[in-house]
Amino acid sequence: MTEEYLYKEESYKIIGLLFEVHKSLGKGFSEIVYKDALEYEFKINNVPYQREKEFSVNYKETVLKHKFYADFVVYDRIILEIKTVECFNNAHYNQCINYLKVSGNELAFLVNFNLSSLEHKRIVRTIK
Repeated sequence: MTEEYLYKEESYKIIGLLFEVHKSLGKGFSEIVYKDALEYEFKINNVPYQREKEFSVNYKETVLKHKFYADFVVYDRIILEIKTVECFNNAHYNQCINYLKVSGNELAFLVNFNLSSLEHKRIVRTIK
């Protein structure tokens, strides 16, 4: 039995735009340059997004002071976290998992533009 691919069409569109940015810019720029280029691509391709989306953390009966800021929330349900690193580490994965928890979303993409070929990881949170 094949498992349903969560947000298949939206995922393909996002990944295509990520590859377009990487193909055009290559590696070596800072994160902000890739974020600006992605924002441009989202706009011209009519992809709904929010940049630097703020999330609060609820703890018991209070909202904690610290906020999380996801690089992008695309299609109002997919977290997109941009990196320019040598390689992903546990802190990067944990950051995406935390964004999924506080947002209530189920899917995040962790993306690294700092390599010769674009690196992206799909992180799915099972909501119980």
